[in-house]
Amino acid sequence: MPSIFEATADKALGYVSGGAVTQATNKSTGVTLNQPCGQITMNNAALAAAAEVSFVVTNSFCTAGDVVLVNHGSVGSAGSYIVQANLIADGSFKITVSNVSTGSLSEAIVLNFAIMKAAAA
Repeated sequence: MPSIFEATADKALGYVSGGAVTQATNKSTGVTLNQPCGQITMNNAALAAAAEVSFVVTNSFCTAGDVVLVNHGSVGSAGSYIVQANLIADGSFKITVSNVSTGSLSEAIVLNFAIMKAAAA
């Protein structure tokens, strides 16, 4: 069975499989993506200036001790968003997106995420 994570001298460190999902309805609508990494295209509903929104990502690869990395990957105004993963649990995590611009934004931004397995001390 091939590994889902690969690191060799001639290849970049990272996953060799992932997925994509598009958020329906609004920016607080949860999504399901059972992959160790992927892309989430958010809904293009308006997010007011200085506002933030959170949504749940249901993901069977995720456990409470993991580290979830997430960033604003593409689409939309660069530098206008702060994105973070939080409330990491078995089977899910939340993503919070903050609009740090001075205006309302209605962009279907694309978020990239990766779940990193972490060892307990």
